[in-house]
Amino acid sequence: MKLLEGKLIADRMLTRLEKDIQEQHLHPGLGVVLVGDDAASHLYVTLKERAAERIGIRVEKKLFLENTVQSDIEQAIDTFNGDSSVHGILVQVPLPAHIDTEAIINRMHIDKDVDGFHPENERRFLAGESAFFPVFPHAIVELIRASREPLRGKRAVVVGNSWRFGDMMCQVLSREGVEAKHIPCVECASEQGLRELKSADIVVSACGRERTITSVMLKPGTIVIDGGIVKDGARVLGDVDRTSVEELEGFLSPVPGGVGPVTIACLLSNVVEAAKRQLLSSEK
Repeated sequence: MKLLEGKLIADRMLTRLEKDIQEQHLHPGLGVVLVGDDAASHLYVTLKERAAERIGIRVEKKLFLENTVQSDIEQAIDTFNGDSSVHGILVQVPLPAHIDTEAIINRMHIDKDVDGFHPENERRFLAGESAFFPVFPHAIVELIRASREPLRGKRAVVVGNSWRFGDMMCQVLSREGVEAKHIPCVECASEQGLRELKSADIVVSACGRERTITSVMLKPGTIVIDGGIVKDGARVLGDVDRTSVEELEGFLSPVPGGVGPVTIACLLSNVVEAAKRQLLSSEK
């Protein structure tokens, strides 16, 4: 399979964003909330911070201990909401178990919800109204487009346990002219699941389970987007059994180096878009 190199795709996106910032004399700001000492969360925030600073986005971080209380995080969100120099807010998830994540997400001003997590942002996006493109589905679409295969009339299967993500992804793909269906992870190996996968031109997997997708489930020429993350000691793997599929014709987004870098670029694209909206609003 040909690899859809997320790092290269993200690099092109970031270069365009940097040019946009310079030409329009923007001064985008991103507020980051990071709670606890989870190593993966700190790494992800560092990667986002580096990419942001590379293209001219200012980053302001608010760090909290693992045992911080809900009200302290809410106060940080309120501060970012009221700061006109902060155009987007990123709450790094997962949050500690004692924190109500949904309440924190909902507290963000919708115009600063650059991850696209806020339910009102999702509603507006799915209704075709002005809204941020949720970053994970956006990254997946960018990777699919990078195959340069014609998409209209194609058939896709989205594999994942989240019906919220599955429905969102199917609607996003339908806008590309793709007929999409969502199936739970456990159904992949069932007779019906195998039939669905084997007939698909595009397979998107977001299960977080190693070897969810193998070569026997795919037909030659399939575009496979691996959106799963599985940690095996020091190794980071995806849902797709890469060894078994690498001899097939088609396209594969690798893990690591596939969806992750593009997701960061999509996040920063929303920050730049938020800065543009604020500038247009101030000029009216």
